[in-house]
Amino acid sequence: MQPIYILGYILHTLLIKKGRRIMSSIRFDIHTHTIASGHGSASTITDMAKAAAARGLRLLGISDHGPATPGGGKPSYFRSLAHAPKNRLGVEMLYGAEANILNNEGMLDLENAILEHLDYVIASVHKPVKKPGSIDENTTAYIAAMKNPCVRIIGHCDDVKYPVDYAAIIQAAMDNDVLLEINSSSLSPDGYRGDTRFNDLMILNLCKHYHYPVILSSDSHGTEHAGDVSYALELSKKAEMPEELILNYSTKELKCFLSR
Repeated sequence: MQPIYILGYILHTLLIKKGRRIMSSIRFDIHTHTIASGHGSASTITDMAKAAAARGLRLLGISDHGPATPGGGKPSYFRSLAHAPKNRLGVEMLYGAEANILNNEGMLDLENAILEHLDYVIASVHKPVKKPGSIDENTTAYIAAMKNPCVRIIGHCDDVKYPVDYAAIIQAAMDNDVLLEINSSSLSPDGYRGDTRFNDLMILNLCKHYHYPVILSSDSHGTEHAGDVSYALELSKKAEMPEELILNYSTKELKCFLSR
């Protein structure tokens, strides 16, 4: 084998190993869905924990869709999570919900009496539940949802069908101690939210400017992509986002933020 090919092989091998090290340093994924979400998954919570353990995650969060999503979890399901095991197969477990934002007043599809007993709440908009509006309307809906004390994360506010004022969104997130998510599923070639890269770069660059953390999520429906935030991580590196502003490297930092 000629030297130039040997060098190419070595560089290729090093890049693969580097990529594996980067992914293995991701400690948690807390935007995942089980069979209780009603679509895209036949996996149980135990199945998800097995996948998380196999991929070296220290912590896994289950955040099934609220009841406004067709086939989503019922209020009784979310009530029962208070009694679910906090450790499965050596993986620390958090139990949350991806609640639907129903209107421009930020109303969610689960009552606070239920949400306040969960470990965290992601608030998101989904087209079957809330129709897209103007930039002002969409921004108002997100900001109103952030004012709910149960909401700790805004999910995939990168959807091109729901344009927003990102400067206002970031300011509201900081004012209300809410994290913005960089959703790897949005950035996937198979993503259905349009080309979200520009929107996600806006979030990353504004958060970097204000030195405010973000959270990377797989939004995995089932076990296949649980813990895989590779597309979000790649874009974060393109934005030169400091590692200390990416919460996924530390379960301690995540839990500190959620306990604020």
